[in-house]
Amino acid sequence: MKKDNICALATASGQGAIAIIRVSGPDAVVLCDPLFQSKKKDKRLSDQASHTVHLGTFFNDGHLIDEVLVSVFKGPNSYTGENVVEISCHGSTFIQQQIIQVLINKGCRTAEPGEFTFRAFMNGKMDLSQAEAVADLISSSNEKSHHLALSQMRGGFSNEIKALREELIKFASLIELELDFSTEDVEFADRVQLQELLNRLKQVLRKLIDSFALGNVLKNGIPVAIVGEPNVGKSTLLNALLNEDRAIVSPVAGTTRDTVEDEMIIEGMSFRFIDTAGIRDTQDQIESIGIEKTFEKINQAKVVLYLFDASTSTFERVSKELEKLEADTKGKQLIAIANKVDRGDATQIESTFGGIDNILFISAKQKANVERLKVLLTEKVKQGLLSNDDVIVSNSRHYEALSQALNHVVQVQEGLESGISGDLLAMDIRQSLFHLGEITGEITTDDLLDSIFRDFCIGK
Repeated sequence: MKKDNICALATASGQGAIAIIRVSGPDAVVLCDPLFQSKKKDKRLSDQASHTVHLGTFFNDGHLIDEVLVSVFKGPNSYTGENVVEISCHGSTFIQQQIIQVLINKGCRTAEPGEFTFRAFMNGKMDLSQAEAVADLISSSNEKSHHLALSQMRGGFSNEIKALREELIKFASLIELELDFSTEDVEFADRVQLQELLNRLKQVLRKLIDSFALGNVLKNGIPVAIVGEPNVGKSTLLNALLNEDRAIVSPVAGTTRDTVEDEMIIEGMSFRFIDTAGIRDTQDQIESIGIEKTFEKINQAKVVLYLFDASTSTFERVSKELEKLEADTKGKQLIAIANKVDRGDATQIESTFGGIDNILFISAKQKANVERLKVLLTEKVKQGLLSNDDVIVSNSRHYEALSQALNHVVQVQEGLESGISGDLLAMDIRQSLFHLGEITGEITTDDLLDSIFRDFCIGK
């Protein structure tokens, strides 16, 4: 790793009230010393304690640039593990450029994307999965994704992986020791204990792998498909949920021929609503494609809202459609919604369809009970998807590494059962350790690190 000094704008680019310029490196404090003049005379930054803030002015060759606040963080007790200086200035783009240009002229170079966090990783301030969580935290758009990223950044995920890896390392070392005494036919590793560990490891890995779908949902929004026959009010319901005219509403059957999607936050969770084409038999080629996409979206959704026209439908017809959907939506939350209750006798409608489990009666056009639907959505999701506080995987790289580790754990188990030699067992154990180590960064390659950090924003 380069031991030079880097600088970059740490706040969003463009004009604002304030801006923060970050400097990191062995000479960060010394480099900024002659450029900063404290309000208190003869006060030098290099003489100040770590984690202190100082008011003064920023100069370049006697020319005043701005009044600033300078924060000093001395390594190793800093974000990067190096000496760090953060200059808080007024948010003029001209001032920002002037300060950065002066720093470059004095020996800094412009930081690459994610280089501050990369240095934190290289200096042992965080492991690789925690570093990746930093990027997820910055991009989090709702309470749940924020909570997930924060948990991973604090080591919730990596601690579990490290504990598993340490246990496996103990057995791996014993197996390797056996190879040194292969001519003496001895066993240092208890095969029964190893089998127990592998069973536990397999169980945990599968749980983490299975959590990936949920992790993606929390990061990208819970997909909710609105399905039903044409003209039952799907587009009207989408507009009512979003409180805007997002989808075209028309009395003509088959108006919605493609999926329409939009997102909203409900109780800290991001929901991605999908208005689909009405399901029916049709000879229209374009509408048929739209119906095919409807079934694709049903497969992708975590929650399916089945909407029907309560003023024209029969109990038998709705029950039959729900039966079909239940078979196609196993593992998903299915909510039956009777729409257009304003077009008939509400009491009669509720009497007709009241036998359907957990049915909700609404009028999308009048927005009646739409708020109740939002409450029901959050309840269903919390009961189903978010019913526990277990460690959740949200990174595709972690998913791939866990899957590879699991494959080799299974191979070790199969080898134990078939009585294969210790050298072959050791090979599969090493592969499992390798893939687990890839997650936390105990095993890295330059290509891997470049791939991870190039997607970071500059200044972080």
